[in-house]
Amino acid sequence: MTVTKEPEAALSAPRPQDLAELLLESSTPRRPSALSASLTFGWRAVLKIKHVPEQLFDVTAFPVMMILMFTYLFGGALAGSPGEYIQYLLPGITVTSVVMITMYTGVAVNTDIGKGVFDRFRTLPIWRPAPMVGYILGDLLRYALASLVILVVGLVIGFRPDGGFVGVVLGIAVLIGFSFAFSWVWTMFGLMMRSEKSVMGVSMLFLFPLTFLSNVYVSPTTMPGWLQAFVNVNPITKLVEAVRALMAGQFDGDAMMWTGGYAALFTIVFGAWTMRLYNRK
Repeated sequence: MTVTKEPEAALSAPRPQDLAELLLESSTPRRPSALSASLTFGWRAVLKIKHVPEQLFDVTAFPVMMILMFTYLFGGALAGSPGEYIQYLLPGITVTSVVMITMYTGVAVNTDIGKGVFDRFRTLPIWRPAPMVGYILGDLLRYALASLVILVVGLVIGFRPDGGFVGVVLGIAVLIGFSFAFSWVWTMFGLMMRSEKSVMGVSMLFLFPLTFLSNVYVSPTTMPGWLQAFVNVNPITKLVEAVRALMAGQFDGDAMMWTGGYAALFTIVFGAWTMRLYNRK
């Protein structure tokens, strides 16, 4: 009895099911990393500014109006002259202007929900928090631009930081880092509220007391004791103290500790709450 041997080429030839699996693997795109997905959504937020440049009105015109108005209206009464007052005011007004525009992160989230864009995002094979993180990353450009505009105007009208270039950069970096954490509060409201106007209304309800009942415009020592109790623990007050010290060439360890603690609290609590609402939306 003779045994027929198959040719070696036939034995080594791939099976049809193996070819199908290889073809499927080569045609399926790789799942993007968390960082890549977040940066992509951040770039999407930046492109919105490119196509609708009037969004930058609040980043440019509003800060300029604020700093000129408060410097020349109240500088003489509060510090003796606008030149003296600008040294105290500019770090605080920079904080106020940037913190105020963090609410637009929540407005953008709410707008995309209304258009049904989020339904498409949830079907994508990406890291779940990427769209939310991307919104905030895109807004970092707005925060940096607002800070730069205020600084340039301040230098023109007499602001002279003792901390020099390094102190100013460090102060702005701390401000942007805090604003990134603070933006999670508004993403939560963006998911909760039914309309853009509701998000803006609730945001201003919180932002006005936080920014005006602080040390931005005057020293807390001039305030009644009961008001000082709130002002001294206000996160905006601690942030202003940290930024003001860095721009003056100093380091306020206590203010930095409080600022870092508040930033961590906002990120952990409101970031987690945001993702819970996002997953259930």
